[in-house]
Amino acid sequence: MNLAAIDIGGTTIKIATWKDGKLQNKHAVDTPKDPENFYAILTDEVNKIKKDTEIEGVAISAPGAVNQQTGVIGGTSALPYIHNFKIADELEKRFELPISMENDANSAALGELAEGAGKNCDSMAFFVIGTCIGGALIINQKVWHGAHLFGGEFGYMGIGTESVSDLASPVAMAKRYNKRTGKKLDGKTVFALADEDDPVASDERQTLIHSLALAIYNVQQSFDPEKIVIGGGISNNPELIPLLNQEIEKLRKQFNPDSIKPEIVLCKLKSDANLRGAVANFEQIHH
Repeated sequence: MNLAAIDIGGTTIKIATWKDGKLQNKHAVDTPKDPENFYAILTDEVNKIKKDTEIEGVAISAPGAVNQQTGVIGGTSALPYIHNFKIADELEKRFELPISMENDANSAALGELAEGAGKNCDSMAFFVIGTCIGGALIINQKVWHGAHLFGGEFGYMGIGTESVSDLASPVAMAKRYNKRTGKKLDGKTVFALADEDDPVASDERQTLIHSLALAIYNVQQSFDPEKIVIGGGISNNPELIPLLNQEIEKLRKQFNPDSIKPEIVLCKLKSDANLRGAVANFEQIHH
């Protein structure tokens, strides 16, 4: 099955051809500010792919609460013009091809399931750690969307009086550090300073690690997935997994020494995950 694959982001739109079982001719364009240019650019890109390859459809990864039954993207994102109408119908009309749409975090999880860190798993949880904490749940090799399309929204889970996103994202960690010190550092720098005897950095990094470890521990005990896959920029930090495993051991001793130890792994596909997952989603829907 040959397809056009599209990953819609707030800054760029990535495009590729899925042919001979791999992503080819990958490139990106700036995300338009208005719907007219959005449709024009996507239609042009799909038509270019059609000229070179006989494709059977268009596989799309998009931000927001994607409802695959109605073809509507609910919620909010940096692109208000894609929400709350039957965008799937509009795109199919312009492309003259069947399409599939899936949320970006869910697409990334499907990508990791197909060819990355979750390959050959029947179940996994995928944490996307960025400005906020997002994620996805895979059960029986399919996305668990939940009754309200909120499956995998780990960032909204509460710890005390705050959310996991408030406590465990590198951006939030940097904000706390800067508020306490009067500096203007980013999360990567604060994370590194914790190894250099900076007590505030150590304190704030520990808040991040403890909160993320607690969220992972709770997801493991609730759904018992085979693997917990970590994505986002922080996944490039070699210290992350050892620190999380160390903290989870403390939690297991505290709550239940016989509890299952989560198998935490880093994502493998990086920037290709959403495109690859969009293809996997199309194949599941149109098999």
